[in-house]
Amino acid sequence: MRTIDVNEAIDNNPFGSFQWTVVVLCALLLIVDGYDVFVAGTVLPSLIAEWGLTKPQAGTLQAWGLFGMMFGALVFGPLADRIGRKKGIAISFMLFTIATLLTGFAGSPTEFKIFRFVAGLGCGGLMPNAVALMNEYAPKRLRGTMVALMFSGYSVGGMVAAGLGIGMIPMYGWKPMFFIAAIPLLMLPVILWKLPESLGFLIRQGKQGQAKAIYAKIDPSACLDIDDKLVFSETKGASASVSELFRHQRALRTTMLWVSFFCCLLLVYLLSSWLPKVLQEAGYAEKASLLSLFSLNFGGMVGAIAGGWLGDRFGLPKVVVGFFLAATVSIALIGLNLPAAILFLMVFVAGATTIGTQILLYASVAQLYNLSVRSTGLGWASGVGRIGAIVGPTLGGVLLARELPLQQNFLIFAIPAAVSTLAMLVFAISNARRVSPVRLLTA
Repeated sequence: MRTIDVNEAIDNNPFGSFQWTVVVLCALLLIVDGYDVFVAGTVLPSLIAEWGLTKPQAGTLQAWGLFGMMFGALVFGPLADRIGRKKGIAISFMLFTIATLLTGFAGSPTEFKIFRFVAGLGCGGLMPNAVALMNEYAPKRLRGTMVALMFSGYSVGGMVAAGLGIGMIPMYGWKPMFFIAAIPLLMLPVILWKLPESLGFLIRQGKQGQAKAIYAKIDPSACLDIDDKLVFSETKGASASVSELFRHQRALRTTMLWVSFFCCLLLVYLLSSWLPKVLQEAGYAEKASLLSLFSLNFGGMVGAIAGGWLGDRFGLPKVVVGFFLAATVSIALIGLNLPAAILFLMVFVAGATTIGTQILLYASVAQLYNLSVRSTGLGWASGVGRIGAIVGPTLGGVLLARELPLQQNFLIFAIPAAVSTLAMLVFAISNARRVSPVRLLTA
């Protein structure tokens, strides 16, 4: 009889085809998730025109989906620690795809709000569970890169939404942008068939047979006997409660991550909701303004992948601090009267260092907590971030209604990026102090 540490085996074995399958499936899920989130920004100018909305009303309209995402993150993160991540992901996926499809039938702002809230529940539940699952199956040496690569699908979804909006909205209006959500439902059987359950969850539940079947795919050369026992080095942790996130000298780091999540998601949804409309009012054509949303999300994809790669080599906290600093500068510069090429470059950088950094924050949370509370940690960090996401579009609507100069608006928009820079600097210093004594003891 052997006792095999699954966590150690994943770290020491090559990153094989089974793990690549997890990356691809989770990335596809997040493409759909990203489309659902960013499609609202592409149709906002059309909704304002069709329903005669004021800018604060339009900002509130956007916020309903983000309310749903906040509650979804808080509910489905801890729930998946109890029912399994695969079930949590499948339920979340069905919820937001069906609700997004129904949004296309909305005939009033009230109906739109209800459908967006339900869709938000699913979107908010999918993200933390997909990150936690990918984090578990990636070896430590590649964890930041693989989580970021998977999460770049979120930005691809935003690019798809912007690209389709450029071609479809002027010709067919905004409703078909939501009808397209029916297509990803065809993925559900593949997800249920191919996406693995969390190994740690199966081991905690005593389902050794199912765990061994998955382990054999990770290490095909392993010959497991019936008496062999799989263990997960983090399995015997504390209960999945929010209070556990502040124990073991994690209180300051948890708080700083929550501040960063709040400010980062405020920026992501502020820019994705209002950037096309702001540029239209600044004199850009509809297609050019939607192209800014494409540039923002393309930057997010590049920033996530580059940030994950840099994070694995230099440490995620240092990279996140640098990214937030770049976000502060680029967002402030967008408000200047820049040539078109420089403007879209600044939008690209802003996307790389806000959307991309959001992904790195998820990876930072996943690395801070052990398996037993990881989904809870991700869910609560995401939930706090969703409060910022709700504030973002609403704040944008209120500020733009005051008709402040463009430069002044973007200087105000840059403040949350500066706050995030300081918060992650405190996190990085605190994290270094916690890690150094451990290294000294193990040296």
